[in-house]
Amino acid sequence: MRILFKTKKLQKTCSVSKETIKQFGVKRGLKLQQRLMELKAAETLAEISHLPPPRCHELSGDRAGQLSVDLAHPYRLLFVVANEPAPMKDNGELDWAKVTEIKIIGIVDTH
Repeated sequence: MRILFKTKKLQKTCSVSKETIKQFGVKRGLKLQQRLMELKAAETLAEISHLPPPRCHELSGDRAGQLSVDLAHPYRLLFVVANEPAPMKDNGELDWAKVTEIKIIGIVDTH
């Protein structure tokens, strides 16, 4: 899957091991790198498990339109679909099997 980043700073933080660990600590930094490798290795979003440990899922409420995967609790890697237009099923739901591009928008505690 193709991975884009909201900002160059976020891209550097996620792409350079030293920066990742400096900002998030060893445990969360290594988990972030693992999740990014899993996302990059997948051809589509449907290949990422909805169950733990990654628990990829769509968010709701004020974060509707965003998706997340779990990092070290309580932090999550947040992203949006970058395919234009976003692939949708006939019933209006996101078609995960056709999502081939995502944009990382942040690493946050959503709780």
